[in-house]
Amino acid sequence: MSEAALPAEFSLIARHFRPLAGEGSLDLSDDAALLVPPAGRTLVISADAMVAGVHFLPDDPPDLVARKLLRTNLSDLAAMGARPLAYLLTVSAPKSTPDDWFAGFAGGLAHDQAAFGLRLLGGDTTSTPGPVSLSVTILGTVLPGAEIRRSGARPGDGIWVSGTIGDGALGLLAATGRIDDPGGFLADRYRLPQPRVGLAVSGVATACMDVSDGLVQDLGHLCRASGVAAELHARLLPLSDAARRHMPGQLALCLTGGDDYELLMAVPPAQEPRLRAQAMAQRVPVTRVGRFLAGTPHVKVFGNDGAPMRLDRSGWSHFA
Repeated sequence: MSEAALPAEFSLIARHFRPLAGEGSLDLSDDAALLVPPAGRTLVISADAMVAGVHFLPDDPPDLVARKLLRTNLSDLAAMGARPLAYLLTVSAPKSTPDDWFAGFAGGLAHDQAAFGLRLLGGDTTSTPGPVSLSVTILGTVLPGAEIRRSGARPGDGIWVSGTIGDGALGLLAATGRIDDPGGFLADRYRLPQPRVGLAVSGVATACMDVSDGLVQDLGHLCRASGVAAELHARLLPLSDAARRHMPGQLALCLTGGDDYELLMAVPPAQEPRLRAQAMAQRVPVTRVGRFLAGTPHVKVFGNDGAPMRLDRSGWSHFA
């Protein structure tokens, strides 16, 4: 059947999403996909959604929206020490959404599929009164037993983070004109996170997750899963040059704001040289920002002056 003879929804899929489909997708022509995992590896599966006005700005370029959608999901794979494999995509958009928006969105997906080595298996496309709502279910693989969970941190492990912290939250302020951002570095960091896929921390970190809802809040999640306490030192926080321009007034936001998609790791002192070596090989900076302690799960934050720091909130919550 020619594209012109297809119902509108299927014509849209044929134009924009079928070119992205890979092995196992059945050319997006069936009710489901077929997937054979690589021999000797375990599947890792995660899902994340993004909604216009919540996770991205309604006027953000569609290619960057698509790339952020993939990258936030890729960050979950990175936190488990997994390699990307494939993904399922759900797109819900108003009927008035122009075809150029879908073309740009598909172009962003194509760019990052090639960059990170994964393929589209299928999904769903629907109309909605609005806003645009997007979801990806991502699949990766890991050697059996090599996955990194949140529950392995032990007293004495160091608290480590990749990259810089606070750029995502400050980037939202910059993108909406609430703080200065010469050169647009912070806004770019908000719109296009850098998932740390390839930072081989399996066998190095005892626990790991990505920083999506705020460093303090996500560290609390890790503490509860592992049954440990944590002390975090704000003076050790790795900040970009662009973020330093807004210190100390935005320090609390950097600790709690989220949208960084950096890795938060528990690393025993004996494994620190291996972590540094892996990070150097990937050209990803890593920084020790505190330590895990025995005790009831909680996070204690010390300010730049070494005194306990009071925070109005620990991070982002959709339902608070």
